[in-house]
Amino acid sequence: MQNIRLSESSVIALVLAALAALAPFAIDTYLPAFPWLAHDLGATTLEIQQSLTLYLLPYALMTLWHGAISDSIGRLATLRWGLLVFALASVGCALAPNVETLWCFRVLQGLSGGAGNVVSRAMVRDLFEGVAAQRVMAQVQMIFGLAPAVAPIIGGLLLGIHWQAIFLFLFLYALLALWAAYRFLPETVPLERRVPLVPRQILWDYKRIFNDLEFIRLATAFGANFAGFFVYVLAAPVFLIGHLGLNEHQFGFMFVPTVLGMVAGSALARRMAGSLTNAVILRLSYLWMAFAVLLNIGVCLLLPRDPLFNILPIALYNIGMAFAMPVLSIAALDRHPRLRGTAASGQAFIQMLLSTVSAGLIIPLLWVSPLGLALGMAAYLLLGFFAIRHAAVWR
Repeated sequence: MQNIRLSESSVIALVLAALAALAPFAIDTYLPAFPWLAHDLGATTLEIQQSLTLYLLPYALMTLWHGAISDSIGRLATLRWGLLVFALASVGCALAPNVETLWCFRVLQGLSGGAGNVVSRAMVRDLFEGVAAQRVMAQVQMIFGLAPAVAPIIGGLLLGIHWQAIFLFLFLYALLALWAAYRFLPETVPLERRVPLVPRQILWDYKRIFNDLEFIRLATAFGANFAGFFVYVLAAPVFLIGHLGLNEHQFGFMFVPTVLGMVAGSALARRMAGSLTNAVILRLSYLWMAFAVLLNIGVCLLLPRDPLFNILPIALYNIGMAFAMPVLSIAALDRHPRLRGTAASGQAFIQMLLSTVSAGLIIPLLWVSPLGLALGMAAYLLLGFFAIRHAAVWR
């Protein structure tokens, strides 16, 4: 652990959040452009939707390596290679002449885009401990939570130029994040603490982590809670345009209030860290999310479709989801303090695996109606609850 002043911790939290936010920017910024991409690339809506799956699947698989690589060559070197490859892949997406080329470069974005998310989680725990770690993780999450609200708005504005401008924006974002990392972040894995990048050893480390039932419970709860909201992110073009009658420039109608809910929950988590026990925080979080889910189902069954009625429960859900996230994340990383990068990878993998399954298999079945999406949110909440209720942190 390093001695870090309050002002320095705020800057570090901002940079770490910017690194973690690359993933939602890569997902959300181009959502408003789906109709234009389909038209210009001669593709169907489903084919463009699958560009999300082809980003998320390699993203999930590669997260298993980013942490181990950062334990071996250092956190900053891992960020350097990941962000440079992502930047080049973004240019490839901008220049894609057909949907197949877009798929290829989205795969490359997915393989590289998770470095910032994994490394930022590990660095929080490298630099801070105890209540301080929980507060910084909440601060990172609060800033990170703004990305899904800002990204579609930026995408809608850039769409006024051309959909290619969206991917050029991602290129510039990756380079700026890389500069900020080298300018403001210390290397938290000195040479004497690095471990060899030996595939057999990595497999053995993952065997230890994934055989740890407590870790699996914590990581599954974390990922399932987030997936309850993420079904709406992935289905946003159909949910907002098809069901609620909005247009591609009005995605902020959903993303602004839902992300404000996430920011409010993160701020509450930061304030309550050290004041409430982890068990109390989790129980309050799940009670609140259950209330929001029941409200969501009730709205879909009883009220006419309306942006206010259908989006408010999602925003309320995000308050509880964000309130629980720092506790779940820190508790999972603390299960394996000597393999923190690998543990961060394992946690991110489970989260993204749930999101990938949603994008490729579940969302096309749910988006036929708002009620389908509400039931999907309920199913993920139940998965998270049954995962965490037997964990030590719940008691």
